[in-house]
Amino acid sequence: MDGITFEQAADGLAKCLKAERTTLGGHRDLLGAPEDYRIVLAIPKTGDSNSPGDGLYVVGVRERQTDSRVICTLEDGVASGINVSSSDANGPDVGKVVPDINGGKLYRQSVLDDGNWKLPFRWGAIGTVEPSVAEVTVSYGGGPAVPAALDHGWFVATGTLDHQVTLAPRVRGYDEAGTLVYDSDTDPTYQRQL
Repeated sequence: MDGITFEQAADGLAKCLKAERTTLGGHRDLLGAPEDYRIVLAIPKTGDSNSPGDGLYVVGVRERQTDSRVICTLEDGVASGINVSSSDANGPDVGKVVPDINGGKLYRQSVLDDGNWKLPFRWGAIGTVEPSVAEVTVSYGGGPAVPAALDHGWFVATGTLDHQVTLAPRVRGYDEAGTLVYDSDTDPTYQRQL
């Protein structure tokens, strides 16, 4: 998004994985190599009082050996953090659409900046979908629902906020017939309040 090239995103993912392997020491191969991942999203990172400095987020998904994803944080071209999750963490009774429980860093600024977000703000929403889901929409901040891209069991949506919000994005999933099969507003595991 916003002019970030695939090459920049791929370079950022590689830097992030390399930095994490260095940190993990004896567990160097736990996250795999950059070529094990597909990049599904790269968006600008807006710095805030908890994590100063603009940069970018790169989201990569890995489906060989483990069904997992990473959110890499880069500031000034340097890897400054990684967040990892796996579908194993979802539990046995998840719905047809599962918003990423740790994806909040893509759609909110720091709680320390409550009432003082930097705007406009590029947001992203990610999660998993079952094959029976034909469409996912995401609405945020009172704006119209935007269609998410569906990519081999993942959904990805993005937009821009021009005002600060207090509720997380609303995620809805539909089957081939257009029937609503998931609504984050009725999901007791979805954290709606920011």
